[in-house]
Amino acid sequence: MKTLSKLTVILAVLFFISCKQNPAETPEHKAMVEKHQEMEASHEAMAKEHSTMKDDHQQMVSAHKNVENDSIHVVTEKNHTAVLAKHGELITAHKALMEKHAELEIKHATGEITLEQMNAEHESMKSEHENMENEHQQIASEHKRITEEDQRMMKEDKEKATEVKSDQK
Repeated sequence: MKTLSKLTVILAVLFFISCKQNPAETPEHKAMVEKHQEMEASHEAMAKEHSTMKDDHQQMVSAHKNVENDSIHVVTEKNHTAVLAKHGELITAHKALMEKHAELEIKHATGEITLEQMNAEHESMKSEHENMENEHQQIASEHKRITEEDQRMMKEDKEKATEVKSDQK
């Protein structure tokens, strides 16, 4: 009878352990992985836009070399440089957030943390990601405003130069 009881307990424990669900197969974990993929796509878009901003800056600096009274343009360049630096910091912080999120996925998949811990950390990171996306949009808008302002000033400078040449004839 003792052997049968021990065998029953051992089988029950083995059954319980074998039926325990893999944390990586839970719907919550799968949703988190999907959100991580969205974050990666968002990061790629931010990084690509940052590259475009840097290209715009180079074009701006090159165009300003041909302007005689460039003190106003120097201020514009400084403002644009500040926007680029702020955006670069955002890209770095977002990359760190994505790495932290990837670590969270691993910790949950390996059972190092519970579902509740994963959900809490994921929600916090998701909120931080959304804040970063909003900050990115603000920086992109500021970049656009500075670029448009510079283009307007360049056009005005060109028109003034044309007027001066006409007056000298």
